[in-house]
Amino acid sequence: MLERIQKIDERISRYWTAAFRHRSERTKKLLRIYVRLGDGYFWIIVALLLWAHRGWQVTVPIMLNAGFAFAIVVTLYELIKLNVKRPRPFSVLPSVKQELPLMDQFSFPSGHTMNNLAVATTVMLALPNYYWFLFLLPLSWGLLRVVFGLHWLSDVIFGIIFGLLCFFAAHFAWIPISGILAGWFPMLVF
Repeated sequence: MLERIQKIDERISRYWTAAFRHRSERTKKLLRIYVRLGDGYFWIIVALLLWAHRGWQVTVPIMLNAGFAFAIVVTLYELIKLNVKRPRPFSVLPSVKQELPLMDQFSFPSGHTMNNLAVATTVMLALPNYYWFLFLLPLSWGLLRVVFGLHWLSDVIFGIIFGLLCFFAAHFAWIPISGILAGWFPMLVF
């Protein structure tokens, strides 16, 4: 089964990276900037906008909740990544080139997808009007990381699954934690 998934991943990576080579340098540069927003920069912008429009009493609990989800993601991510040690596509396929800097050595799962989806889902609860926008960003960042030769498609798919699982774990654990914090900091909106 794993060999079959690897063969499918290899075909997809070869095709997507070959198709991407035909894009203009300007398009490639814009997509690189866009995908780098998934390194955490986007969430800083969201926090600042939330602070400006809703105030710190609303923003701080949302960011604490998102930070809690992030902590769960990083723990699971490190456990999986250091045990699986799947090589990245550019290490396996000569036709695939590394188009972005790496955060770590191994490929499985996509930490960018996991992290961003867990944080995005947390923020979506507070900003339901922006649901699709916040949900599609991590997915597009993950898929672009396949195009840029850093991940296999299955890394992104499992990043989605693990990211959602981490969100649910964080969300249900956050409920009693937020009750305790609300007692300590009554000026915040939990």
